[in-house]
Amino acid sequence: MPQRGRTGRTPLTAGLSRLGVCAGGLALFSLATACGGGGEDTSEGNGKSSKSPAAAAASSAPGVVAPAKIEVIAGLAGCEAEIRVEADELREGVCHSDRADYRITTFPAEKYKEAWLDAARIYGGKYLVGPQWVVSAEPEHLASVQRKLGGTVRQLQGTS
Repeated sequence: MPQRGRTGRTPLTAGLSRLGVCAGGLALFSLATACGGGGEDTSEGNGKSSKSPAAAAASSAPGVVAPAKIEVIAGLAGCEAEIRVEADELREGVCHSDRADYRITTFPAEKYKEAWLDAARIYGGKYLVGPQWVVSAEPEHLASVQRKLGGTVRQLQGTS
C-alpha cells in the first residue's frame, strides 16, 4: 500500500493535483493577457514608467491602497467580481463596470505576485500593481481605477 501524506493522498497524486492547478492557472493567465491591453509603450526600455517620481506620486492617492481581496477591489472599481480561479498560489476574478472590464488577481504572498509578474513580462502591457494584487484592464482605464485603489502602474516589456 502506498504511503499517504497528511492530506490523505499519495505524494504522487498530491503533486499531480498541484501541477494541474498550476497548469490551469497558467492557461487562464495566457488567455487573459493575450486579450489584455497591449497599449502604447511609455517605458524607456528599462521596465520603468517614463513619469517623473513627482508625477507618479501625484497620480495615486497617498496612503490609500486596496487590500488583497478581490471582492473589495472589485467594489472599489465599481463592479461585482466573478471568481474564475481559486488556487493556493492565487485567486482570480473578473468584473465588468459601465466603464471597463477588469481582471483582478490576488496572491497569499508577495513572492507569488512577483512570479506572476515575471511570467506576464513575455506578454507586455500595463498592470496596476499593489500589495499582493494585480489589476489588468485596458491601459486608458488604469489611471482612473488607480485613484480609488492606489498601487502603481507597471509597464511590462513584451517579446516582440
